[in-house]
Amino acid sequence: MAKDASLDVVSEYDLSTMINACDQAGREIATRYDFQGTGSKLVFDKDTDKIEIEANSELKLEAIVGVLESKFIKAGLSLKFLDKSGEVNENNMVARKTLALVKGLDQTRAKEITALIREKFPKGVKTQIQGEAVRVTSGSRDDLQAVMSTLREAEFDFPVSFNNFR
Repeated sequence: MAKDASLDVVSEYDLSTMINACDQAGREIATRYDFQGTGSKLVFDKDTDKIEIEANSELKLEAIVGVLESKFIKAGLSLKFLDKSGEVNENNMVARKTLALVKGLDQTRAKEITALIREKFPKGVKTQIQGEAVRVTSGSRDDLQAVMSTLREAEFDFPVSFNNFR
């Protein structure tokens, strides 16, 4: 008898893609005419999963976020990774904002994914929450591919990706 097929549903980004997108955005900010002489910069800290942006006005900060979003789209990264809820700190003619990157599935998000899978696939597909991932097992790889397409089409407020498809 064949072994069950499985996959992990996670909410993670590819680090090298994220670094490249942030570097490209930083280079565009450094060379664009409307940012010349404004002290605008963008720094990605991979240890804390945060992006620090700095400019001379709040309007320039929003323009930098727009540049970053365009680079995310070109790189194939979901905009749902960006948590733009951080407040703007303005002092000494410098505006700073920290964008946190959403990574990992917490318990409520994992339960939301599990509930959707159980609703759409009541038989043959089993789910199990394992830390920051949801393990989905089935006897058929076709069922797992159907689960993947269902989760991609679902409108979550967080990005969904897949690992360990076996």
